[in-house]
Amino acid sequence: MIHSLVLFDIDATLITTSRTGIKAMGVAGRALFGEGFDENRVEYAGRLDPLIIADLLAAHGLPVTAEHTHRFRDLYRHHLQSLLQAHPGSAKPCPGVPELLDRLAREPSVTLGLLTGNFPETGDIKLRASGVDPGRFAIHVWGSDSPHSPPARDHLPPVGMTRYRERTGRELPARRVTVIGDTPHDIRCAKVHGCRSIGVATGHFSREELARSGADLAVDTLADTEAVARWLTDHAA
Repeated sequence: MIHSLVLFDIDATLITTSRTGIKAMGVAGRALFGEGFDENRVEYAGRLDPLIIADLLAAHGLPVTAEHTHRFRDLYRHHLQSLLQAHPGSAKPCPGVPELLDRLAREPSVTLGLLTGNFPETGDIKLRASGVDPGRFAIHVWGSDSPHSPPARDHLPPVGMTRYRERTGRELPARRVTVIGDTPHDIRCAKVHGCRSIGVATGHFSREELARSGADLAVDTLADTEAVARWLTDHAA
């Protein structure tokens, strides 16, 4: 049996929360630092939450201290949970995601994982609000899991491969690891380690832009379940 690991991004790949995460960042920032705090001063797509918080603090002339970061992270989690509960239906799976997860779960050679910029607690909240069980994914790699400072998404695929080896006892070649995401950051983090990638245009980037970024496969959505599943298993072989 030829084993493989499939690592999914969360936001705009597995699910959409209708920008609730960004809104929660803004509410948290204003609660901590005043009404002038503007969450729209930084880029979000494909980036790690620890870097987003650091950039938000710096953009408002605030020191990027461990205390500020911890308080912001904690309040962000609180407001994310509150906003998602207050607006049921704002979080939902992206097209084809439930069907693809079900299909891949029937492949004994495929291990499902997450590779995301989210913190563990906020990624869990978003998935559950969307009706996606985080327990479906055997390997979790979060935005706070980089072993380096400053952190980068490029650091995360080796973390996933190490956790796969620790869980299964198997060494997995990079070519049998696929990262699925909606941004060029997802594509790049796969390429620099020799992993495969699927770019899915359910976020801010088109299928053509993801293909130009080097995605091995670029699709509009994950709705063609059999085609995506066949590509994943064929390329693992």
